[in-house]
Amino acid sequence: MLDADFFHRWMTAAAALVSREADHLTELDSAIGDADHGSNMERGFAAVTAALGKEPPQTPGAVLVLAGRQLISTVGGASGPLYGTLLRRTGKSLGDASAVTPEQLAEALGAGVASVAQLGGAQAGDKTMLDALLPAAEALGTSFEAAKEAAEAGALATVPMQARKGRASYLGERSIGHKDPGAMSSALLVAALAETGAKDGSGA
Repeated sequence: MLDADFFHRWMTAAAALVSREADHLTELDSAIGDADHGSNMERGFAAVTAALGKEPPQTPGAVLVLAGRQLISTVGGASGPLYGTLLRRTGKSLGDASAVTPEQLAEALGAGVASVAQLGGAQAGDKTMLDALLPAAEALGTSFEAAKEAAEAGALATVPMQARKGRASYLGERSIGHKDPGAMSSALLVAALAETGAKDGSGA
């Protein structure tokens, strides 16, 4: 079972990964976006860890809802609302349970990803964060590691795509040949989940 402490550790691991990869995320974003994705995400997840440290929520759902709120209020551009929606909807889907199973998390994440798709009006193949999140949510029912691999493969698959949503879509064919930064940061979020699960033997 995955308790609130597990989810707290997941968000902390995500913040560390995003911080480590911030320059790379910004480099990707400079090619097809505003060149601020790395700094925005780093600031957002730093705010998440600070908020969780002040008053640690007592349920998995509450951890994710708080994290989502922080991302909405601190991350600029479209990423804040999209990531905030992902985590808040996932958290609300988990309800008030004090601990959840990996299968319940997989189902809740699926609901969160669906909310992101609805908010952004995007689908698989549009060269967005969904290209990493959709396969990850599907694979999460198998294991955290499978979800991580699916997210990484999904992010890599955005390289030959032409962007159809978001700022990158303004570039038309010039968006081809670049990995989508949102898909990359989404893959980092899933990688942090797999890392957290591997440390305590969850999600195998």
